Amino acid sequence: MINHLKLYQELNGLADPKKAHIFQRFFKTGKGEYGEGDIFLGITVPKSRKIAEKYSLLKFSEISELLRSKIHEERLIGLLILVNKYQKNVGKRKEIFDFYLENTRYINNWDLVDLSADKIVGRFLFDFGKDFPVYRMLLRKLAESKNVWERRISVIATFYFIKNNSFSDTLKISEILLKDKHDLIHKAVGWMLREIGKRNQEAEEKFLQKHYQKMPRTMLRYAIEKFSEEKRSYYLRKII
Repeated sequence: MINHLKLYQELNGLADPKKAHIFQRFFKTGKGEYGEGDIFLGITVPKSRKIAEKYSLLKFSEISELLRSKIHEERLIGLLILVNKYQKNVGKRKEIFDFYLENTRYINNWDLVDLSADKIVGRFLFDFGKDFPVYRMLLRKLAESKNVWERRISVIATFYFIKNNSFSDTLKISEILLKDKHDLIHKAVGWMLREIGKRNQEAEEKFLQKHYQKMPRTMLRYAIEKFSEEKRSYYLRKII
């Protein structure tokens, strides 16, 4: 039987104050910043993955405790355990999907979203959304949320679709988020558009031709990053 209290002891043993200081600046934890008040131990993602694998049998109640932690790495490990469970427990995927959505308030920094949304929300919706249209409506609901992290989940979740050469959901969500005010959404949408372009540049450019003049500059820059210099210049110089 795994004692989840040992997990906390193990994390404290891996804490690196120097890295923690760097992480807290990198993830904008200062007053008024998007990660305000977040606390880091200074544990890297590779080490967090190893711990998550080691404690992959934790119960949902124990994972819930991790997600509610003020410590960033504890929330991250809780999410990584969920990802591991989703991959290995076919019969519990609906339960894991629901649990994830019930806890989005704790998925409150961009790395927490990016390391989990496509692997749980995106994969579930891709596998079951066609049979249950109500699931696909969830992406729009998340995209229209007042919570920036739920909006980021909405577009990053579609990365799983993109990896399977399905682009329409990403493009629909991107259109909803075109006027978003948050830089982290601009970057996320631009990134997903770029990923579409890596697989089908024609599909990406069809979207850009319709919307690029009203896209936030950061979003556009991310979207066209892999284009030729000539094509990047074409889009950038025509922004109004």
